[in-house]
This record gives sequence, structure tokens and C-alpha cells, in this order.
Amino acid sequence: MANEAPLSTAPARMERVPPHSEEAERGVLGAVLLDAEKVMDLCIERQLVPESFYVPVHRSIYEVMLVMSRDGRPIDLLTVSECLKGGGLLERIGGPTALNRLVDATPTAAHAEYYIDIVRDRYLLRRVIGAAREIEKNCYQPDTAGAAALTSAEQSFFDITAHQHGQVRPWEDLVHEIVRLLDTEHHGLMGLGTGYRDIDQCIGGLKPANLVILAARPSMGKTSLAMNIVENITLGIGANTDGRGKPVGIFSLEMSCVDLVKRMICSRAEVSMQRLTEGYLSRTNHNKLIHAADALVSAPIFLDDTAGLEIAELRARARRMKVKHDIQLIVVDYLQLLRSLEYSRQSRQVEISMVSAGLKAMAKELNLPVLVLSQLSRAAEQRDKTEKPKLSDLRDSGSIEQDADIVMFLQRPSRIAGHPDHDNETLALVDVAKNRNGPTADDIRLEFMSEYTRFRDSARSGVDEARVQPTYMQEEEP
Repeated sequence: MANEAPLSTAPARMERVPPHSEEAERGVLGAVLLDAEKVMDLCIERQLVPESFYVPVHRSIYEVMLVMSRDGRPIDLLTVSECLKGGGLLERIGGPTALNRLVDATPTAAHAEYYIDIVRDRYLLRRVIGAAREIEKNCYQPDTAGAAALTSAEQSFFDITAHQHGQVRPWEDLVHEIVRLLDTEHHGLMGLGTGYRDIDQCIGGLKPANLVILAARPSMGKTSLAMNIVENITLGIGANTDGRGKPVGIFSLEMSCVDLVKRMICSRAEVSMQRLTEGYLSRTNHNKLIHAADALVSAPIFLDDTAGLEIAELRARARRMKVKHDIQLIVVDYLQLLRSLEYSRQSRQVEISMVSAGLKAMAKELNLPVLVLSQLSRAAEQRDKTEKPKLSDLRDSGSIEQDADIVMFLQRPSRIAGHPDHDNETLALVDVAKNRNGPTADDIRLEFMSEYTRFRDSARSGVDEARVQPTYMQEEEP
């Protein structure tokens, strides 16, 4: 007994064969040899790549077939055999007999689509297993932080999902879908209404997959306007909400959740936040705050105030919000506070470009509008005071204006010395400087009650036709 080896305390690990189906792989290759014109198109459409085949011999044969298809060469037993022979692969796969066996094992190409789906599904499972193993390996690294590992894990699985492109949808189905949207639209809007008539009239609401930039210099009220829009949508005040609140996700990188909620309650109650801070409230104002809180407490708002978020982590959190709460709008306050760790050592312009591209990709991935607040550079203040902000004033990167579907500038003339409307304390102006699928507009007028940080439609409602520029038919510069 003394010579016996001690038993290991570690659990025995049995290596299992990764998911695959040799029969389905043979069926795909045999169907290609029988009817290459039809089956190869199906393979390419379903995104079969050489790595989709688990058996090395099958992988080599399909790789040759794929090259031949891309080169426009005919594919059959003879041509594939010759191509394999020319590459020194014919004998390695078992000679011409191996190709004949593939045809013999596939009596018809009619079931090719079924075989392709099986091969594609098994390949997806192997990719998931591979990603999981890589995640496990990273977790055992001594310098790996838990939060970073979680973000990396989510990104790994998202990368797998991102490559599962949908099939081409029939044109007829797309037309019918748009007709259904037109039949159910409210007030001519195709997207969520902001609750502000003139803005909605110009941009048609906040549309799915759109990246909307709201930019201004500091202290102009962009956060207040964004929160007012959130309030309108979550309480069912905006158009296309059917009177029911739509869930909204907010990423506040600047303000804490406590400060943001306090501002929203005071804004809705129309109670001075300064009075609340000073601790003096009349009974009337106290009742107004209670009623405002009662209205907002049931609003489907999901707030994340994590500071210094990295763009990949923000996208991961947004995906979880979408799955868990089915949010219909994302608000990010504000763009320049987001980071991109992968590009942080390069120039700030490159980093912001990647952040902007990530936000646009998130809007398309989740198929919802993303409203992002942004700072303007000081260049807008150094020009003539009557001159409006330009797209080139967007701070840190020109990629922001390229990625955005809509860019709006917010100004308050009372905060701009020398502005012609400097004496108008309540006037706020919104310029739609870019609208990819609609007109632009200058000087959309809103009323801003600074004491309550609340915007209202101007008494002068309706967008002046002379100020609307139909730019949507113009070509954009690259």
C-alpha cells in the first residue's frame, strides 16, 4: 500500500468532442458537387466559412470550393478534383474516391438548406465554447480585474452575435412594414415624440437606430432639455406613446443619480431647486413636490450614474437594459466623458471617434434612438455673437457629425453677451444643423424657465417655413 500514488484532490477533467455533425458536413459538400450554382449561393448567404466545418478534410474541400466560387469557376467532381490536385491536397483528403463518396452519400441537393443550418449551428456552439474557455483563461490571470473580465466576456459573446447577420428581407415585406407604420403613426411622426411640437415637426421624432446629438456650451441647459424629453416619453406625453410611458435608459456620467432625480422632481413640480437646497419650502411647494414625485415614481426610467464609463462597458450595460426592461430610448450625458481604453493612448480625436462610432453601432444593434449630449468647442464663442454654432464646433472630433443622424444645437441668448436677443431671459433656440432623413431648421423657439430648469413650447408655435432647409436630398461629404 505504501507504493500507491496519492489520489489527486483535483476533479478529473474529461475532454469532450466539440459539437459537430460529420453527416451534415458531408451532405453540404455532396450537395455542392451535385448543384453548385444553387447550393454555393446558399452557403455564402448563410455565412458558412471553412472554419464552419469541424472535420479537417471537409474544411479543406470547402475552402477550395469557396475560392472557385469567388473566381467564377464551375464546380463539379472533375474541377474540384483538379483544383485540389493542383494545390497538393488531393491525396491528403483521400484522393478522388473521397469526393465520389461525398456524392454517393448525398442522393439529392434538395435538402442542402437543412444540412447547412446544422453545420452553421454546430459551428456557433463551438465558437461559444471557445469564447467561454478564453474567458475562463483570462479570469485566472493575476492582474485581471473582475469588472474588466465581465465587460470582456460580454463583448466576446456580442462579437459572436454580431456576425450572425440576418438574411436579405424580401422587398415586398419591407414595403408592407413601412405602410403599417404609416397607418399607425401619430401626428406625422415615425419616431418617439420629444414632447416639443416644433422639434418633432422638423425631425419627425426620435427614430429607431438613430444617433441624435444635442450639443451646447456649458450651462445652456442641454441636460435639462434631455431630462424634460425623458419625462415626456416615460409619462406618455410625447407623440407615439399611446398615452403610456415608454421605458428609457439614462447614463449620467456627469451628475449623480440623486442630483438628477432631485432636478427632475423640482422641474416637474415647478419648484425652485435653490429653495429646496436651502431647506425652506412653503406648504404649497411641498405639496407640489409630493405630487410631482408621485407622478415620476412610476415612470419607467432606468438610471446608471457610473462615472468614467468605457464605451464597451456602456454598450454591455445598455444591452442588459434592453433585454431586461425593453427600453425604447437611451440618453447619454455626455459624450466627452466616455472613454475608449483601446484607443486611450492615441490622440483624443481618435478616441472620441471610436466612442462616437460605438454609440452609432449601439443604436443600430439595439434598434432604438440614442440621444447623446455633447460639448461644443470655444470656437463658437470666439466668432461673431450673432453667428450660430457649426457642425465643426463639435468638440474633439469631426467623426461625431459624420456618425450622427441628427445634430441639434441649443442656445440661450440671455447667456451670450452681444446676442440680439440677450435681454430675453426665457428664450431658448434650437438649431437642427443636420438631419440625415429630413430638413434642417434654424431658431426653433422654446421657453426656458431657469428657476425650474424646465423647457416649454414657445407661444410662437410652428416652425417658420422660411427657416426650414430641405437638405435631405443633398449628398453628404465623406
